[in-house]
Amino acid sequence: MMKPLQKFALAAAVALAVPALAHAQSADLVLCDRVAADPADPDKPADVKGVPDVAAADIATAIKYCRIAASSSRRAMYQLGRAYAANGQIAEAVAGWRKAADKGSTSAMVELGVLYGTGSGGVAKDEAQARKLFERAAQAGNPRGVSNLAALGGGAGDPARSRELLAKAAETNAEAQYQLGMMLADGNGGEKDDIAARALFEKAAAQNHPGALERMGDFAQSGRGGPKDTGAAKVYYEKAAALGNEDAKAALKRAECPYVIKDKRGKVVSNLCF
Repeated sequence: MMKPLQKFALAAAVALAVPALAHAQSADLVLCDRVAADPADPDKPADVKGVPDVAAADIATAIKYCRIAASSSRRAMYQLGRAYAANGQIAEAVAGWRKAADKGSTSAMVELGVLYGTGSGGVAKDEAQARKLFERAAQAGNPRGVSNLAALGGGAGDPARSRELLAKAAETNAEAQYQLGMMLADGNGGEKDDIAARALFEKAAAQNHPGALERMGDFAQSGRGGPKDTGAAKVYYEKAAALGNEDAKAALKRAECPYVIKDKRGKVVSNLCF
């Protein structure tokens, strides 16, 4: 029979072990986030930057730590799928995304929807299934779910409804802020509102969203929706270009070569640089 002092010692040892285990699991998720988090994933915490693609040099690390963290995190399960996809292990990626989607990951739903919609990754093309997945993601506020559903002509094919869904997601998500800003800037699904669009682009740009940074460069350069500031425009373009945005790179090139040569029909032939 265990004595009271022995029971106390055992309880103390268990109490110390539990936080240590929790800390170890947290460290796995931190490492998984660092190399495989999706910048557009609504599940991603605001303090996690994310990467557009899992770098080749990080694939092994991502698979190792995301696999461990996936036992208790749907975000890690989705990110494990991203790591497998980057490694060309499409079957494993699909399996991971199915598990993550079953746990409620809207980003995993979108990835699976893309596979069904295009018939890629060894998945038979099934637009009806793709639409269902995009609908689930859109209803949960995932901006990619909204835009992909609209592309399929689904329930969010109504631009006004798309605005409504994006507005909910835009409270916290940079991708939603960017996409809603584009709709407001174009007058798609409602009135055109450059001021509101610029405010949304600015929010998303503060989170290093490449498209929003490029749009802020354009709006600042032209004075659209707010004050004109060519200096700020250049900074925005440079940040977007550093993140790979091609439109921003082109805008910077035009700034370096502002003189346009046109033929007799008015078609641009080239730009002169000085």
